[in-house]
Amino acid sequence: MLYSKNWNNRRELRTLIHPWQNRKLFSRFLNSKNASQKSGGIFEVDRKKSRLQELETASAVPEFWGNPQQAQTTLKELTRLKEDLKIFSDLEVPLRDLRELAALAEESDNAMMAEIQKHLTEMLDSFKKVERQAKFSDPNDRADALLTIHAGAGGTEACDWAEMLTRMYERYSERKGYSVEIIDILAGDQAGIKSITFFVRGPYAYGNLRGEVGVHRLVRISPFDANKRRHTSFASCDVLPEIEEDIEIEIQEKDLRIDTYRSHGAGGQHINKTDSAVRITHLPTGIVVACQNQRSQIKNREKAFKILRIRLYELEQEKQRKAMEKRYDEKGDIAWGNQIRSYVFMPYQMVKDHRTGFEISQVSRVMDGDLDELIDQSLEYSALKKTNV
Repeated sequence: MLYSKNWNNRRELRTLIHPWQNRKLFSRFLNSKNASQKSGGIFEVDRKKSRLQELETASAVPEFWGNPQQAQTTLKELTRLKEDLKIFSDLEVPLRDLRELAALAEESDNAMMAEIQKHLTEMLDSFKKVERQAKFSDPNDRADALLTIHAGAGGTEACDWAEMLTRMYERYSERKGYSVEIIDILAGDQAGIKSITFFVRGPYAYGNLRGEVGVHRLVRISPFDANKRRHTSFASCDVLPEIEEDIEIEIQEKDLRIDTYRSHGAGGQHINKTDSAVRITHLPTGIVVACQNQRSQIKNREKAFKILRIRLYELEQEKQRKAMEKRYDEKGDIAWGNQIRSYVFMPYQMVKDHRTGFEISQVSRVMDGDLDELIDQSLEYSALKKTNV
């Protein structure tokens, strides 16, 4: 606990709810001078208030809707600025009230201290949420996320593990209020899935999930082994941000090979009888994308083009940062020695992130989508890496 249950040390309480005196604790939140305007930092309060006023003035003029696309972009930025400033005010006002209560409580009774304890507990929960958002530094962190999971070494075991990982991220999305849209799926020969591509849509979906890129390792007693032996399986996860429609990505028709085929898996009377699924190969880069979740070939083609744009955009971004090799070196082969995280069901239970060293003993809780602690550690690790660069 961060505070005394007996409240004997009232100076401890005053220190805790006087965070403005602790600059090290709050420096990342309040008007960060080191954060650029495109950094995605939460509390550049003065700049954001100024920018909000500027955009509200611009949106009030009659000519504002003359360019609908630009108007929509402006309204999106307005909404985000208001959300960021609301987060700050929601934290600042209760803290100010608690400071005033603490000053009165020094000459008050235990009932007042109990009231402060109640409000302080609520504030600590809010503080944790704000602290996580303050770690978002990538300009794409607000975006929706495109996840691709591939089964690796382990055969049927690996396919089953890929399906388990998909379920884990679906459960996590439910907990966060995100939506999941499956774009393409390839079933395993006996069980599970060989690969799957899906969108996770919601505020900061990419920011929360970008640390999941890499190889995930499973150790368990195989349900597919009659001798009940322990097996190790691997699956890889790749995470990309969805890009805005107004970002121009040049794609020439001559650089594409477009194939159509019949959709796999369960479906209605129409979905498996026509060539509605679409696969697009970008010949210069070798990037292949596919979509089969729509009944219409036209809609599947549109989705596939959207995913291709995302992958080409990310490829260009990686080239500009001169880090394409680094991204895939970190992920490596989908096999032993390259895992970022291990999920051990036998002979003991543990989930361990090999980048941060963070461990959780309740594997079932993680597999049910409770990833907040792992993601918090991953965000902290990413922030420290950027600081040390």
